[in-house]
Amino acid sequence: MFRIGVDIGGTFTDLYALDETNPTSGGVRTAKVLSTPEDLSLGVLNALHSAGISPAEISTIVHGTTVATNALLERKYPEPAFITTAGFRDVLEIGRQRRQALYDPYQVKPEPLVSRANRYTVTEKLGADGSVVKPLDEAELRAKAEEIRDRGIRNIGVAFINAYNSGKHEQRAREIILDVIPDARIALSSETRPKVRELGRFVTTAIRAAMMPVVGDYMTRLETKLEEEGSTAPLYIVKSNGGMMSASNAKEHPEELIESGPAGGVAAGAYLANLLEAPNLIVTDVGGTSFEAALMENGRGLVTDEYELEWEMPVIVPMLDIRSIGAGGGSTAWIDSGGSLRVGPQSAGAVPGPACYGRGGTQPTVTDANLVLGRINPDLSGKFLLDIAAAEQALATVAEPLGMTIHQAAEGILAILCENMAGAIRMVSSDRGRDPRDHAMVAFGGAGGLSAFETAWGAGVEKVIVPPYGGVACAFGAITMDVRHDLEATFYHPLDEVDMSAFNQSLDALEEHARELLASDGANAETVTIDRSAAMRYIGQSYEVTTPLPDGELTTASLDEITKSFYVAHEQEYGVYSTEFPVAVVNLRITAVGVTSKPAASAMAGTVAEGSGQPKKRQVYFGGAFSEVDVYDPSSTHIGLRVDGPAIIEQEHGGVVVPPLAKAHVDQFGNIVLESKEK
Repeated sequence: MFRIGVDIGGTFTDLYALDETNPTSGGVRTAKVLSTPEDLSLGVLNALHSAGISPAEISTIVHGTTVATNALLERKYPEPAFITTAGFRDVLEIGRQRRQALYDPYQVKPEPLVSRANRYTVTEKLGADGSVVKPLDEAELRAKAEEIRDRGIRNIGVAFINAYNSGKHEQRAREIILDVIPDARIALSSETRPKVRELGRFVTTAIRAAMMPVVGDYMTRLETKLEEEGSTAPLYIVKSNGGMMSASNAKEHPEELIESGPAGGVAAGAYLANLLEAPNLIVTDVGGTSFEAALMENGRGLVTDEYELEWEMPVIVPMLDIRSIGAGGGSTAWIDSGGSLRVGPQSAGAVPGPACYGRGGTQPTVTDANLVLGRINPDLSGKFLLDIAAAEQALATVAEPLGMTIHQAAEGILAILCENMAGAIRMVSSDRGRDPRDHAMVAFGGAGGLSAFETAWGAGVEKVIVPPYGGVACAFGAITMDVRHDLEATFYHPLDEVDMSAFNQSLDALEEHARELLASDGANAETVTIDRSAAMRYIGQSYEVTTPLPDGELTTASLDEITKSFYVAHEQEYGVYSTEFPVAVVNLRITAVGVTSKPAASAMAGTVAEGSGQPKKRQVYFGGAFSEVDVYDPSSTHIGLRVDGPAIIEQEHGGVVVPPLAKAHVDQFGNIVLESKEK
């Protein structure tokens, strides 16, 4: 029986499977197949068939998917109705009235998630303390529900002002709507994220309402196809916070899946951090469409509450702080109006794909550049034959206008790509007050190792680690995940005036709900861990920092410890703190984790442990000229191997370029470690 991790990307669908009766490298199976945009569930089945695994042989399947993210960004969802308090109809569109580009008079804001025609208002209002200022006009609401029903809309978001304190009006609204539309799918802001500040709460509720039919239909379709082929295994879905939850919970909480795909890479990084006893890592993932970077401290990915789907669209769900840019193997090269060479963010995707795939693509891509420079194998490690002539023809469309040779243009494309990716690394490190030199970089993704050293060098990182299964890292990370839920509630109180009884009651209520969710996901109660924290700020600030809270019952004696923890967190995030200003608690958070078993270290080494052959030779372009370099494939790669650049090390689902200034060695777990020759 296999524990399966599956990750669907824009270009490839990756699979990592571990035989639970043989949890060593001999029990590992992997697959990388082209994604199937017309029906993503087919990509999952294709990956299983490619790995030679019958659905009946699956014990557990953990699935990372970008289905929610793509549907939101492309606005491909059944548009919901959105009901709010009279006077607040346009909050989703007005936002915070900030300008993305201060001096650009032509900027256009993204389209709101729900158009104005689908936004409704009703008379009602609660005060900030939850008291009724205006009662809910039930007759007006019923009339609006009947109009929504007659328009054929079945997914509905309800977000009333100040509902973060009390959901009684929203709950009554749901009862009335269901009486009028019995088959409606309804998202309440008081149950989605009961947090202060209406824009984030409204946007997050709109996302839940929009995504429930999309995610629900996809999960149901995938479950049905797996069951039809004999699977009885539970299906878990990767969450944006780095944990997982059951498919049934995912259908009800689709807003927690926005970073589902990349989160698997961070989970793989956490496993690697523990394995190597290297708690501070920068995890990167280069796929066919995008590049993701996330920073890990003390073996954990940093979490943010400030994620924006698009400008002025805050999503207030705790997420791993993953920065994504359009930079992957399928990223296209183009010339801007000023005559400069650019790379991305557009991508050729899986269809038609890079020109060298021979599927009708004509635009030059990063993969085409790597191919003509000799950095990847023309048969893509046995997957299919790449068309070098098509790649050269595509690259000529940018080389000739720039007065460059094809190879010069290809090398320029890679240089621009590396600088773009280094910029993303700086965003997750330097921009949050962390020095990238204090971290090692982990390179995941099929194309992750091809430009890893140059990217790290540009960001100031001195060591790069490329795991043996880096090409399917997000799928590997999925099977290492724990069940996890982050629950939050607003609890605004100046710290020196806080009611300790109310403080403890709020935390206990969140913890009880979290344990119920873990139980519904099948987590073992004996493995559950609970972490408590608070979003805190100086009174008068408009932003908060996450501050850990002590375990056990809190007393007035705990306040000094909480205050000191806030000072430490504030200084780490912003470089300063002050003891002169009063501090307030804004939100409370419970992080509940149901710990699962992890793969043994012996499952990591893969096939690299036994390679004993001699390296092959290939002409590879570096620094303006071709030279013959050693190429190590799995048959010639082994534990303890040491290589000086220039060289190429090929893996089953990827490759590693060792540039002339670098050296590499293979550690005891099969990881390829890159460093400068000067070290």
